[in-house]
Amino acid sequence: MKSIKILILSTLAFLAAGLAAAKEQPKPESLPAGMNMYVIERDMPGLGKLTPVELKAASQKSCSVLQNLSQVTWLHSYVTGDKMYCVYLAPNEAMVREHAKQGGFPATAVNKVSTIIGPQTATQP
Repeated sequence: MKSIKILILSTLAFLAAGLAAAKEQPKPESLPAGMNMYVIERDMPGLGKLTPVELKAASQKSCSVLQNLSQVTWLHSYVTGDKMYCVYLAPNEAMVREHAKQGGFPATAVNKVSTIIGPQTATQP
């Protein structure tokens, strides 16, 4: 009985932490003046076949470039079969493209995000 309680409490704590992290994600409309959110589309054939070690190396390369571009922040990326979609905060598109250039990553399209919606949008007053 005690182990079931611990399991339930652990699960609830995990879910609460996940919800808190989701709420902490920045929204374009709440960013400081001069900062924007971008979604970068990268055409990278065979990307989905990379190993975890190769993806880690690519992430490390990106982070090392970001150290020199202090105004650019990488939030996260979505890896698909032949494309990657990255979410960045930056003052302008030029800075996002400079990150791609310095890192050797393609930036097929750079799109400024105006707002974020999700299932919770449907229930907001």
